[in-house]
Amino acid sequence: MHALKLTQIGNSVGVILPKELLARLKVEKGDTLFVTETPDGLALTSFDPSFEEQLEMGREFMREYRDTFRALAK
Repeated sequence: MHALKLTQIGNSVGVILPKELLARLKVEKGDTLFVTETPDGLALTSFDPSFEEQLEMGREFMREYRDTFRALAK
C-alpha cells in the first residue's frame, strides 16, 4: 500500500507517484492513466477500459460470423 499526498500543481491538485509505483504501472511521464470505479473503490490503471469494450465487441462479431470468416480464409 502506498499513501500519496495531494499537492498543489498550478490551479489544480495532483499526486506525485513514486518511481516504484510508476514502474509497477509500466508508465512514464506523458502517459495516460485511467481511473475506474470498482466495487472496492477506485482503480488506477494504464489500461483503457473502453478499448476492452471494443475488443469484446470484435470478439462477439467474429464468433457470430465464424463460418463466414472460415470460408473467406480458404
